[in-house]
Amino acid sequence: MPKILELQQHLADLIAAGEVVQRPSSVVKELVENSIDAGAGVITIEISSGGMTYIRVTDDGCGIGADDAKTAFLRHATSKLRDADGLAAIGTLGFRGEALAAIAAVSRVEMLTREHGADEGVSLTLEGGVVTDLSPGGSPEGTTIIVRDLFFNTPARHKFMKSDRAESGSVASVVLSLALSRPDISFRFIKDGKTQYHTPGDSRIDSCVYNLLGREFEAGFLDAESSDEVISVEGFVGTPSAARGNRSYQFFFVNGRAIRSILLQSALEQAYKNSILTGRFPSCVLYLTIKPSDVDVNVHPAKTEVKFVSEKQVFDSVYYAALGALEKAQGVVQSASLFDNSDDNSFKVMHVEDFRKVHVAEPSNVYKSQAVPGLRTAGELSANAPAQKHTLKPVGSAGHDVTDSSEDARYIFSADSLTDFHVSPFRVIGEALNVYIIVEYEGSVWFIDKHAAHERIHFDALKSGDYEPMSESLIIPVVCRLGHESTAILLDNSSFIEELGFTVESFGEDSVAVRHIPSDIDISDTEAVLSDLCLQLSSSSPEANQLDSIYKAIACKAAIKAGRASGMRELEALAARVMSGELSHCPHGRPVAFEMTKSTLDKGFGRI
Repeated sequence: MPKILELQQHLADLIAAGEVVQRPSSVVKELVENSIDAGAGVITIEISSGGMTYIRVTDDGCGIGADDAKTAFLRHATSKLRDADGLAAIGTLGFRGEALAAIAAVSRVEMLTREHGADEGVSLTLEGGVVTDLSPGGSPEGTTIIVRDLFFNTPARHKFMKSDRAESGSVASVVLSLALSRPDISFRFIKDGKTQYHTPGDSRIDSCVYNLLGREFEAGFLDAESSDEVISVEGFVGTPSAARGNRSYQFFFVNGRAIRSILLQSALEQAYKNSILTGRFPSCVLYLTIKPSDVDVNVHPAKTEVKFVSEKQVFDSVYYAALGALEKAQGVVQSASLFDNSDDNSFKVMHVEDFRKVHVAEPSNVYKSQAVPGLRTAGELSANAPAQKHTLKPVGSAGHDVTDSSEDARYIFSADSLTDFHVSPFRVIGEALNVYIIVEYEGSVWFIDKHAAHERIHFDALKSGDYEPMSESLIIPVVCRLGHESTAILLDNSSFIEELGFTVESFGEDSVAVRHIPSDIDISDTEAVLSDLCLQLSSSSPEANQLDSIYKAIACKAAIKAGRASGMRELEALAARVMSGELSHCPHGRPVAFEMTKSTLDKGFGRI
């Protein structure tokens, strides 16, 4: 066994720093939280080159005394925790005493600080965690910390950093969350010399949301609140029509701390269960106030995850706050409708989806037996017939008649491509529940999940080396507000995105304008698809092990939607692919069809 040795202090510090400082946004988060804990009323954050070369955080907080300035950069040095009992009821954002030591270990740091009422301040300079200068210095009351050349002494960490745009996006997201957490503090965020955010610090949640998220979000929010003897919830939730393609605009704060919580996400989304489509997510800015002893914040190095003593009570509080806001808004709409005296024949504005439901005739439940054009029986085929490649074509582009009434039938395999499938004759009986294709084949009845089958077709097409998506130009670009990080990721991978049929341009710091989309993607799914792509691309550049997940996300959105009626031609085309044996499972591993034999049916009806 190798001899056990104690790590050198410098190496131990670098390892410890890696747990706290992953990227520039980690530094900003720790420094701003210290400013908040110091009682600051005004905080300014400035970065350059994504924060890799320059970060400056200035506050008007209590400042640090000359005797404590050097001690503040020692590991586990803190003014916020005195004994073990304090861990049971933590009321500050920071408490471990790791942040400044970790930051200093992997950068060059300058600190200028002066306590309130002190005659002079102190200037401190460190490099790689080592103090190089400590002297008196002129300074306004409060603290300014400058961090330069992050990871200059750990090149292995430096090479894992993303582009300046991606790192800036991450910092912007952190500052946004911190600023929302404290409407009573004025935040200013400056990136490369340009102000991105500036909140008034007037303690009003609505003005804070307006300044940070914009007029559109503030106008689309509903007041939400609930309270009991243990927990209170207040803030805003978004209207169902404002649901988004990801969770980037769900903000939860517990006792002023921004957190991520599956429990709170689930509570919010459960309230919207019958109000928004699957794959869409509500927005919110919710503030939870709970006794410090009833929440444990010491479960994650970054302190972004917490545990609650009473999870059910917390879940219920968020759920009923959101549900109450939705029901109140719905009640207002219903009350307004009492004054509508128009009759059914009068002119009215109707949403396109409602129009389709009313005016597009659904196919009948039972169809006459029809032969699929070009299908050949097994006896007509050679045993070693070569595999054929197929391309998705818009209905009508192959020169044949189109009989489908469903918009989701725009992209099926053209009739001439069906001649390549070598299956025995089958009969499509119809469609059940607008989800399952019913097929009679060789003495059995087959049920085919049309969404799963179509999803597999798209997935296989995307994976084929010669697949070139048909791109549709949008007369009016679709603006997708994805958040700072996702926007940066998307723009950094714009060439890859173009290979998938999208063309995107920057539209502000947190949005993109989409000018082209793949023809088989519904325009309403644009934001959801791009959100899924960002999620897959967030870890690194697109590589082979990521492509499958990316293709799955696109294929799922491009496939026929379950619950919408399909025409006979589309049902037959999909059935041909499945009954040929080419498709057995969807990209996620679910079966696309199952068989019910005649004997099974006879047994069920007591015939045998």
